[in-house]
Amino acid sequence: MHDIIGDIHGHADELVELLQKLGYEEHSEVFQHPSRQVIFCGDFIDRGPQIRDTINIVRRMCQAGSARAVMGNHELNALAFHTPHPVTPGRHLRSHSEKNIHQHHATLRQLDDADMHQALDWFRSLPVTIDTGELRVVHACWDEVDLTTLGMATEKFGYMTPEFLFEATESGNPVFTAIERTMKGPEMRLPEGCYMVDKEGTRRPSARIRWFESADGHNCASYSIPALCDSTLAEVPVPLTIRPAPYASTNPPVFVGHYWLPDKTPAPLAANIACVDYSVAKDGLLTAYRHHGETTLRADNFVTVPSRN
Repeated sequence: MHDIIGDIHGHADELVELLQKLGYEEHSEVFQHPSRQVIFCGDFIDRGPQIRDTINIVRRMCQAGSARAVMGNHELNALAFHTPHPVTPGRHLRSHSEKNIHQHHATLRQLDDADMHQALDWFRSLPVTIDTGELRVVHACWDEVDLTTLGMATEKFGYMTPEFLFEATESGNPVFTAIERTMKGPEMRLPEGCYMVDKEGTRRPSARIRWFESADGHNCASYSIPALCDSTLAEVPVPLTIRPAPYASTNPPVFVGHYWLPDKTPAPLAANIACVDYSVAKDGLLTAYRHHGETTLRADNFVTVPSRN
């Protein structure tokens, strides 16, 4: 049986509290449960005050077999940020722009060179997906087409090698498109003059979509994830240019993080879809889903602890 835990972003105290609430006990610096295993949804770094502690807790659990983890977009960003560009000397695969440095600042400040080197080595080992047969975990979007593209790139370039990362950071490259959708979720362009404000306070002309279901019956506000409270967008049909990844109701449950949901009472997004990111880094909740093998997910199986921000 598994406990799926969402984005932590350096909030180690909340992670310890949540693990203890789930019945995990620390033995020889490793949190363990007699009959259960954690699966982490990625995004361990950036923003929070205890990034080193978070990495140590999660990595030790993974090494001991009491947990598994997938990569989040922040781990992918870190790998690209610290990988020199193979064509342009002095640059990196993720540019050291003011915006990108600001996003990565807490990690740069809290980890010394040795810590960073070890963290990046561990990030390279994290898979994009986990499929146990009973459940699936991915950071943002489970799309078989995108996952096939990433699998082919891995066979050609090796997994998360500099060559793979170069392909994954070149806009317009199929590998870039696949990794963006997998790690960040598909998006739709909002009408001219409309925007959403993201967690950083930045106005964005696009919104992430409910990729797992058809847009039929939705408008731009309701098809966004999280849903947008905008009366104007509620009158605008979903663009025909979107490419969702409808997820069959007969498929195993899939768990995602990433979406910074604002609700104070977690609930499944669909019968077999659950997000476990409820914004711990923005005064929200660190969230787990306690899975008992059920194919229809239940709201009362979520377990949370409040942010200590």
